[in-house]
Amino acid sequence: MNKDAIRSVLATIENPAIEGDLVSSGALQWIAWCDTYGSIKLHLPHGVATSTLDRLAKVVHGAIGSAAVSQGGSLDSLIIEFVDEPGSVTHTAKFGAFTGGTGRAAPSDAGHRPIGGLAPAADRPPAKAAAPTPQGAAPSLPGVRHAIAVAAGKGGVGKSTVAVNLAVGLARKGYAVGLLDADIYGPSLPTMLGLAPLEQAVHEGHLVPFAVHGIKAVTIGKLVDAERPLIWRGPMAHGAFKQLLDQTHWGTLDYLIIDLPPGTGDIALTMAQQLQLTGAVVVCTPQKVAQDDAVRAARMFQQLGISVLGVVENMSSFIADDGKEYDLFGKGGAQMMAQRLGVPFLGDVPITMSLRINSDSGNPSANFTGTSASDQRLARSLEAMVGSLTSQIALTTLRGGTARPTLNIS
Repeated sequence: MNKDAIRSVLATIENPAIEGDLVSSGALQWIAWCDTYGSIKLHLPHGVATSTLDRLAKVVHGAIGSAAVSQGGSLDSLIIEFVDEPGSVTHTAKFGAFTGGTGRAAPSDAGHRPIGGLAPAADRPPAKAAAPTPQGAAPSLPGVRHAIAVAAGKGGVGKSTVAVNLAVGLARKGYAVGLLDADIYGPSLPTMLGLAPLEQAVHEGHLVPFAVHGIKAVTIGKLVDAERPLIWRGPMAHGAFKQLLDQTHWGTLDYLIIDLPPGTGDIALTMAQQLQLTGAVVVCTPQKVAQDDAVRAARMFQQLGISVLGVVENMSSFIADDGKEYDLFGKGGAQMMAQRLGVPFLGDVPITMSLRINSDSGNPSANFTGTSASDQRLARSLEAMVGSLTSQIALTTLRGGTARPTLNIS
């Protein structure tokens, strides 16, 4: 299903308030669709009874679900919002997976089930806590040896900078590396890798990664309008991530680096269920306010049974062109946090003028080849970080730490 197909279905449903169907009458305001998850906004005149809105929503859900099934697909979640003239939402109907008929309205949180479409709590017995289930050494993605998540508890700490430079640094060591920009709401790779002039290629229904700076890269930033915000609910983001992961020609990779959104939300949970991970890297800055959130991110991975490969302290200091260092945000906070968590410290990454320039110009390879005192210090830090990561991955693999958790929600 796509937006055009949805629009065609809505054109067969009569507007209960004014003459015409939902499309020709102007009721349809907005459609968002990704994979098997959708959201629709409809405008009906003021005063339409809530019971009428609910009946219409069920008809829409049933029609779209039936159309999806007839095309060999499915409908896992649909959110229908009714808006007034200014555009404010006045009523919402949420539906889970379509199973036939006109559907049954889901509870208020059903449109936000990134993990497997669990039944409402009232319809299932209480879940018992279970330990993560090891999956052996084989990765979920064919041909990918190690999948590494790069995460942060909050935005603005340089998570994407670390992810990009880890990927490029690994490639410089001769590894085959992929980089997946899973930061659905704020993709940075188009800028940081210089992808702006390039067009996303598709072959046999699969994305062809961009081959830049010795790595393969995929980002949702090249699939949507660069200046248009993605106002997506959880299921939409879940579907987008799943498509980027599964419908990409990755080929054979030693490492797949996944740049996650900040925080501990839907994408991280989806990834934990959909992809076997070797482990995760948590990025933090020296200040305590960043450490507090980074601890939550690390605890999330530990709770999901995913190895925390280590912590990186980004923006550890500012290095001027003459090589003099300034501890703008303090020093060593992330290292102390790693000790408290009992996880490795992978190294620190300073701020330099060249790092900022290279990131904005889409040339991360230059971060490893500078000649000034500050550039050489940056290159040493990045190379040390990459070396520490590969060592931790080797240790984790020897311990059999590669695992895919079974998440239980109660």
